[in-house]
Amino acid sequence: MFEISYAAAAMAGILSFFTPCVLPMVPFYLSYMAGISMSELREDGEIAVGAQRRLVISAIMFALGVTSVFMLLGMGATALGQAFAQYKQPLSYVAAAMLFVFGLHFLGLVRIPLLYREAKIESKAAPSTIVGAYLMGLAFGFGWTPCVGPALASILMVASGMGNIYEGAALLFVYGLFMTMPFIIAAMFAKPFLGWMARHRSKMAYVEKIMGAMLIIFAILIATNTINVIAAAMIRWFPSFSSIG
Repeated sequence: MFEISYAAAAMAGILSFFTPCVLPMVPFYLSYMAGISMSELREDGEIAVGAQRRLVISAIMFALGVTSVFMLLGMGATALGQAFAQYKQPLSYVAAAMLFVFGLHFLGLVRIPLLYREAKIESKAAPSTIVGAYLMGLAFGFGWTPCVGPALASILMVASGMGNIYEGAALLFVYGLFMTMPFIIAAMFAKPFLGWMARHRSKMAYVEKIMGAMLIIFAILIATNTINVIAAAMIRWFPSFSSIG
């Protein structure tokens, strides 16, 4: 099951990055961390070598900050899961209900105003410095966007059933890694990435629909206690899954 959980965490991380309320923010983060204006980032020509280097290093530190927070949350979720192990069955129904509602939210069938809010944590350090970029990542991790929240919640629920806190941290490390890896790639190829965004902006809504469908399926698996059965079947049908993670 752990191999399937890691694969699910990786997929959730990638989808979280490409959701309509995360991806559009990327150019502003890149501009902010590189210390250049949006017009400079979008205009023709190459980014200055110094700015490009600063941008990539800042993106890596930002990613480490975000992932650090997710790992701490994973450890906390596992610890709570162990503390309330005797209530696992009723809590699983509550978790399934929450994920089902989150899925309906992404599919556009219901709208939850709370999920449109984002916590704000300001950092005094300049984002172009290593420390500043890391602190900015911590701030983003603590104040996750509405699109990240439900996907992150589903992975945290899996982490709550892990055997120890280190497995929970590893699961959330995978989620954070795959959510922030595209951000680092965007920093390395900032101008081509912005061009790609402009061409595919209209398709971002489909990612939100896919995530909604995945959350609903995951909710049904948890509610019917069949996630272990399906995980075992997938490993039996596709042995390559056993090497993931």
